[in-house]
Amino acid sequence: MDNSDAPSDLAAVGKHFLIGLQKSIILTDHDKRLLTALQPAGIILFKNNFKHGVPYEDWLASLRELIESCRACLDRDSLLISIDHEGGAVFRPPPPITNFGPAAKWGQRSGEVGAAMGVELRSLGINLNYAPVVDIHTNPANPVIGTRAFGTTPEIVIESARNFLLAQELEGVIGCPKHFPGHGDTSVDSHYGLPVVHRGLDELRQRELLPFAAMIQAGAKIVMSAHILYPAIDPLLPATLSKPWLDGVLRDELGFEGVITTDDVGMGAVSALFDRPGAAVGALEAGCDLIMISAHWTETNRVLGFAQDLLASLRNGKLSPEVFEASQNRIDRLLESARVHPVEALPESVFAAHRSLCAAD
Repeated sequence: MDNSDAPSDLAAVGKHFLIGLQKSIILTDHDKRLLTALQPAGIILFKNNFKHGVPYEDWLASLRELIESCRACLDRDSLLISIDHEGGAVFRPPPPITNFGPAAKWGQRSGEVGAAMGVELRSLGINLNYAPVVDIHTNPANPVIGTRAFGTTPEIVIESARNFLLAQELEGVIGCPKHFPGHGDTSVDSHYGLPVVHRGLDELRQRELLPFAAMIQAGAKIVMSAHILYPAIDPLLPATLSKPWLDGVLRDELGFEGVITTDDVGMGAVSALFDRPGAAVGALEAGCDLIMISAHWTETNRVLGFAQDLLASLRNGKLSPEVFEASQNRIDRLLESARVHPVEALPESVFAAHRSLCAAD
């Protein structure tokens, strides 16, 4: 890899990345270098970034130091502190943070759960959560969605997800509906392989796309793309890299003006595609704004190659300046809306109330 680009050069394109930290409760030298060189839009916290098996106050202090170390690497105040926090199996922090179980079990309580999650995530310094899941659980053989979805019909998903999204955001945590254009009808887990769904666009408009349209109408600021191939719409590329899907359907047809982030590009469905020269540029040209890459799935030094590719393509004109500027503006608006939350302990009474909510019928 050519390392001739100075950190300040890479920082010109670094805002287009979300970086999942290495498996450490302290900021490693590896991550310090990446954050300093790239100045990314945000970081992603995973289970191993929390100190488990110690008292609440102890792991909270450790988390506070980790986030402060991340902020110290930046030349700006705004940073997306993000997490994949759905409840059920998708859950990272130690006790006493509440696991409300999977979304399918919340029923009419999705708004209350969204508010409670927002309160707890805000106390951890987090301002972006990759939830709600707005996939519709239509395939019983689906190995990855299941009870992560609110239900089996668009109507159930729309009502529950909207209530969750709005309530969570009222507590200062941005929600990210996922996985566009829908992961509920797949039989392959995109963490490990590329799902292929043989549905036409007209059929998808009647089902999978309805919750995304509703989330856009509700004011969603960011949407996550799925690593899924729909041959009837784009026979060559999964939605993450597909201009017909992202620019064509999500932006032009559904009217989404916010930020589009990829799902993690280290996942098995697309990891090899992102080894190809020009993949990062292709993602932006397709309509993505943020490229997510985390140490949980891959070697995050790959992001330096992505950044160099973007920078070179911007300089030589392969990446449209208009596309790049519009994307930068969307990211800037998202960063401006992301609140800075102190990491602070919540009283036991809050957790008791949330446990009571969790136990409700």
